[in-house]
Amino acid sequence: MPTSAPIQPTRLNSMQISLLRLFERGMSDEDTLELRRVIVAHLSKKMLAEVERIDNERGYTAEDYERMLNAPS
Repeated sequence: MPTSAPIQPTRLNSMQISLLRLFERGMSDEDTLELRRVIVAHLSKKMLAEVERIDNERGYTAEDYERMLNAPS
């Protein structure tokens, strides 16, 4: 019977540690909602920047995306 490798603990980065500390302190529903809004806004900006990079790199157009998504406008 093969032996499996021991499970290595996950290393947290400084952002993850900061977030865990916030949650350990206890956050109000309003604080939690605000944090979610900030995270979503940040990730949305990153995603848009990546889409723009791909557009520039590959020269995609709106028609190309419609064809790829099979959803003509």
